[in-house]
Amino acid sequence: MRLMLAVALAALSVSSCNRNKIEPQRSSPPSTAAPVSSGGQHSFADIVDRVAPAVVTIRSERRVRAPQQFPFFSDPMLREFFGLRGGQPRQRDQVQRGLGSGVVVSEDGYILTNHHVIDGAQEIKVEFTEGKTYSAQLIGSDPPSDLAVLKVSGKFAVLPLGDSDKVRVGDVVLAIGNPLGVGQTVTSGIISAKGRQTGLSDGSFEDFLQTDAAINRGNSGGALVNTRGELIGINSQILSPTGGNIGIGFSIPSNMAREVRDQLIKRGNVRRGQLGVYPQALSAELAAGLGLKDTKGVLVGDVDPNGAAARAGLRPGDIIRKIDNDEVNNPNALRNRVAMTDPGTEVTITIVREGKEQQLKVKLGELRASAAGTSQEDDPGPEGGGRLGVAVQPLTPDVARQLGLRSNVTGLLVRDLAPDGPAAEAGVQPGDVIVEANRQPTRSTADLQRVLANRGPVVLLLNRGGRTFFLTIRS
Repeated sequence: MRLMLAVALAALSVSSCNRNKIEPQRSSPPSTAAPVSSGGQHSFADIVDRVAPAVVTIRSERRVRAPQQFPFFSDPMLREFFGLRGGQPRQRDQVQRGLGSGVVVSEDGYILTNHHVIDGAQEIKVEFTEGKTYSAQLIGSDPPSDLAVLKVSGKFAVLPLGDSDKVRVGDVVLAIGNPLGVGQTVTSGIISAKGRQTGLSDGSFEDFLQTDAAINRGNSGGALVNTRGELIGINSQILSPTGGNIGIGFSIPSNMAREVRDQLIKRGNVRRGQLGVYPQALSAELAAGLGLKDTKGVLVGDVDPNGAAARAGLRPGDIIRKIDNDEVNNPNALRNRVAMTDPGTEVTITIVREGKEQQLKVKLGELRASAAGTSQEDDPGPEGGGRLGVAVQPLTPDVARQLGLRSNVTGLLVRDLAPDGPAAEAGVQPGDVIVEANRQPTRSTADLQRVLANRGPVVLLLNRGGRTFFLTIRS
């Protein structure tokens, strides 16, 4: 009996081991990845060895006159009382120091960095990894893109610029710079998103690559590099409640940096094209209200009567789908595509008007620097209003003048709103002018009531302070 039990246990042990044995995977496909290796270990060391010498530390200084701390010492009696024979105590000028990073982009010493790294600097020093320090000349700076170009004398290692348009979400990247002044540091991560707007800076021309590679203060102006050792971005901002890295960093795409660099080197400033429209994002509600099958493109809310778009025949309500062969699916993409085109360039704009696609030739105007932050190409019951909850009256020429509107503006003036009505909840305000409802002109309350007789969402074209935009109201 004992012998039979021992045999049974031995058989069970062998069977269990066979079940747990790992068999080779004969049918597994070969890996298509080509990881960088160094000494048999997966590593980015070879890439870092190539690109690190072209990433520099930038230190800036500016002197600020110290405030007069004790203005009452100008009184002779008080000076005598405090024993001050020679006048007020002299206050030394204060020195403000800045720290950032930069990237050498030409052998003869041109360096890309952020505008905010050198803004207001009176002295700029560039430190290389081998320990040498050079005085730098500011070639030009562009606040709207937060980019600047410096120049040092000599011959240097260069970080080649890649094509940021080819970057894909999920690509592995390295961030190189001098965070917090500890010395050159390399961190790794991936591209988390593209085409980001943060509003953390000037905000005029933001098209950031987002990355989770660690970026901290001092990394600004440093390099975002792909696994081919190409510069695909200039590290610029982080989003953090603490001021430190939490894995949300933003880099200026290399294609934008290349365009700004070339213009700054050529003329010391940046010229940008201007279309002269006020675009809106196409939400699903707006698209449905306008009878569109999808949300592709950008809705024209208003047109500058003196701008390039008006001369080419663009109208409020047009949907811009393409500029030349480039698709534009949000206002930010439209603004950046136009801005990166030289003024005076003729472009072909593909639009959808009344359900039909057509093309218009437009010769771009020039965006003035003073208007860069608030330019066009930026993003915005009671009697007569029935179920919308608005009180309206026809707009008279006298009222239009009082509101500062153009003489050709017609529509219904919003006198009052029910505070809990659909129009108020959607964002309509007293003083707005309803120009159209569901693409029908509204010159009288009867015009509006005819539209409201049909149930369903209402798309209003409103004029607020001289600027028109579309708004969808559900009621």
